[in-house]
Amino acid sequence: MQETSNAGARGHGVTQREAFAVWLRVAALSFGGPAGQIAVMHRIIVEEKKWVSESRFLHALNYCMLLPGPEAQQLATYLGWLMHRTRGGLIAGGLFILPGAAAIMALSFVYALWGETGIVSSIFFGLKSAVLAIVVEAMLRVGKRALKSGAMRALAATAFAMIFFFAVPFPAIVLAAGLIGFFAARAGHPAFLPAGDKAAASDAGSLLGSDTPEHTRPSPARAIGAAAVWLAAWLAPVATIAIFAGPESVFTHIGLFFSKMAVVTFGGAYAILAYAAQQAVTTFHWVSAAEMLNGLGMAETTPGPLIMVLQYVGFMAAFRSPGDLPPLLAGAFGGLLTTWATFAPCFLWIFVGGPYIEQLRANRALSGALAAITAAIAGVILNLALWFAIHTLFRQTTHVGAYGLSFDSPFLVSADLWSFVLAGAAALAVFRFKAGTFVTLAGCCAAGLALYFAGAL
Repeated sequence: MQETSNAGARGHGVTQREAFAVWLRVAALSFGGPAGQIAVMHRIIVEEKKWVSESRFLHALNYCMLLPGPEAQQLATYLGWLMHRTRGGLIAGGLFILPGAAAIMALSFVYALWGETGIVSSIFFGLKSAVLAIVVEAMLRVGKRALKSGAMRALAATAFAMIFFFAVPFPAIVLAAGLIGFFAARAGHPAFLPAGDKAAASDAGSLLGSDTPEHTRPSPARAIGAAAVWLAAWLAPVATIAIFAGPESVFTHIGLFFSKMAVVTFGGAYAILAYAAQQAVTTFHWVSAAEMLNGLGMAETTPGPLIMVLQYVGFMAAFRSPGDLPPLLAGAFGGLLTTWATFAPCFLWIFVGGPYIEQLRANRALSGALAAITAAIAGVILNLALWFAIHTLFRQTTHVGAYGLSFDSPFLVSADLWSFVLAGAAALAVFRFKAGTFVTLAGCCAAGLALYFAGAL
């Protein structure tokens, strides 16, 4: 047993026990959405512990961005796998999820039981305005990184127009952008070529160095085995529920929808939310737009992946259509099923694809695809920000559906004055005073409570 526990330390000197403590610390500090979580990982794993080099960290991040699902959680899984094989990936990726899952489950119970009470609803009123400012800030951050040429800005604008005005499916937009970037890079178009590999900085200063551990080398037999195990683990519960609960059960809908979403949602957490929010609100009617914003506020204030908000969506969907189960029990089961269908595939992508990803460090065509997808994601996040703004700042909307158009337009006379005031204050805090996510959310919650006690809500 001692040999097994220390096996992962032979090359780099980090034991699995040490790694467990570090990943637990990363999970506990992972607030503020994917950008903040990746920054925490970089500070601890690269700068403080020096497990991997800057270039290897960025390589892992870039390719996790190409995968469907939440990039921060997949990055943790990838780095854990890189250091300590499959067990290390399970520890890193699992710990990244657990604190947020527990917190969102508890908050979902609170919302289901007391969400309509004046005090709780006023807190969420404040949260919605803060979330709007945070999403806009995320859109600008992605835009600054991705839109450095006219071609990239055109891609982002086209993606925004297609998804917002014409309701083109998100997966189709990402696929088209990826193909454009792939072939443009192969053709040598300068806008789609990497600016230069700054990994010339040597790996020598990191514990892993430039080594290619045995488990990171491609092996078809190992890939087939990992795929068989993780496909069964992911899809067997979903299939079992569909068979025994029937096609009309909310649990069947939850399992199938979030499993499909796990395959098609490329581009990171905010891209996933852009797709999932509109489907949950407009297609399945599991939650309202305001409730989706409430859930996003919960996820912003708890550790773990931002898309843990989807657990809240699954909870509320099952809570409202419990079938023969008590509503709270049904909600808990719906939330856990959502979490499983969302995150189990993330381990599949890393454990099956990781060895091949390690062999593609300098692939220009794939780098071009990533750059194009990231540009398109900026447009998708703008769509998310505008969609949130319409449903936060206005009490009523109307659907426009003519000449191929399909979008929600606000009734200007239904503008909510206090929502505008709080959203403006949140934007001022974020952009002018550089307030952190937690401070902005807490301030807007306090303002919502103050408005409630003043009789304004």
